[in-house]
Amino acid sequence: MSTAGETDRSPRAANRGEVAAPPARAEVSNWEIVNHYFGLAADRLEMAEDLRNVLRSAYREVQVQIPIKLADGRIHVFAGYRVQHNGARGPYKGGVRFHPEVDLDEVRALASLMTWKTAIVNIPFGGAKGGVNCSTRELQRSEVQRITRAFMDKIEKVLGPSRDIVAPDVGTDAQVMAWMMDEYGKLHGHTPAVVTGKPIALEGSHGRESATGRGLVYMYREAAPALGLAPSDTRFVIQGYGNVGSWAARIMQQLGARMVGASDADGAIRNDAGIDAEALAEHVAQGGTVPEFPGAEPVEHDELLEIPCEVFVPAALGGMIHEHNADRLAAKMVIEGANSPTTPHADEILNDRGVYVIPDVMANAGGVVVSYFEWVQNLQHFRWDEREVNDKLGTIMRRAYREVVARAQEEDVPVRVAAYETGIERVLEAARTRGYV
Repeated sequence: MSTAGETDRSPRAANRGEVAAPPARAEVSNWEIVNHYFGLAADRLEMAEDLRNVLRSAYREVQVQIPIKLADGRIHVFAGYRVQHNGARGPYKGGVRFHPEVDLDEVRALASLMTWKTAIVNIPFGGAKGGVNCSTRELQRSEVQRITRAFMDKIEKVLGPSRDIVAPDVGTDAQVMAWMMDEYGKLHGHTPAVVTGKPIALEGSHGRESATGRGLVYMYREAAPALGLAPSDTRFVIQGYGNVGSWAARIMQQLGARMVGASDADGAIRNDAGIDAEALAEHVAQGGTVPEFPGAEPVEHDELLEIPCEVFVPAALGGMIHEHNADRLAAKMVIEGANSPTTPHADEILNDRGVYVIPDVMANAGGVVVSYFEWVQNLQHFRWDEREVNDKLGTIMRRAYREVVARAQEEDVPVRVAAYETGIERVLEAARTRGYV
């Protein structure tokens, strides 16, 4: 149940919905987490308070009413949001999530995270985010389509291929993006570049579905030598076996690494001898849950963090690693597949324990990078093959990692702080060059 920005969703994920699994998530919100890290970087950059206010706040926030009559015969009123945080570096870019916990503060936080993320990997986008507070787990597919089309009809005026480009996230998938593109096209003509993460049949990009998970593996491959790790001696655990988590697991397995634990909203499993990532992905795609998978031992969600491993991938929802469980994490490296999975207090605990954390704001950028490729292909009406997409993704992710880690080493700060500093500096430079500040 992945939540990384610009994350494509499977049809099953959209039907089942994505809900936080026990144990309870941290009480700190995504907005508080993102602003904490922004504040740390801004302090180190000695940024004036007026500039902080400009970069912290959003350029535009849209909230719309979505009344839909559901199968129970009643009209349900959902709230839809689109927050355009900063467009100094290019068109706004960010996913749309369908989840009952969506609110304006969460969308604000995720929009700002997208601003720093696109700047860190140095692609020409700003940051945005959208969402509707509906539970796709409880909706029929036809109801999801009606909500999608109604939402697009309400926000289309602030979108466009050179203004704001949407993409999938939690609870949405390629089919939802197809509906969004079609609804936008009714008003503006065929405009595939207004949406990324589309089906291949509708000018989607090869490699888009696996992009975020593949990006995490590129991060692992860059970081592993410094920690003395090779794939053959790497055990890994996936928290949230959705699109991001399952693709990361499959690609890690292809390298020779061994998955020893996994979870979804329904439960967790463990097998120290190894869990077949491909077989588990197929099991889930066929409608099964992770704890129902044969050949592994069901365990409590809390126990997942205690499984001895070299790499832990949180790919569920925000705040899942917090002050009450961070000291139990039995991994050498954390690669954040979800947005804001680690609270500031937990981050300090992990740093004190010597756990190497590759932060969300860089680690899970693979989705938006390939969304950028899809946008470019749509604008020029051509298509790269999957190998070329993956190679280009690798080039960008490796470059971002090396730039950020070099800065972290030079300034003797955690990688997360160096990443935020890099992103903020690039956005500030663009804003100053334009004459905004």
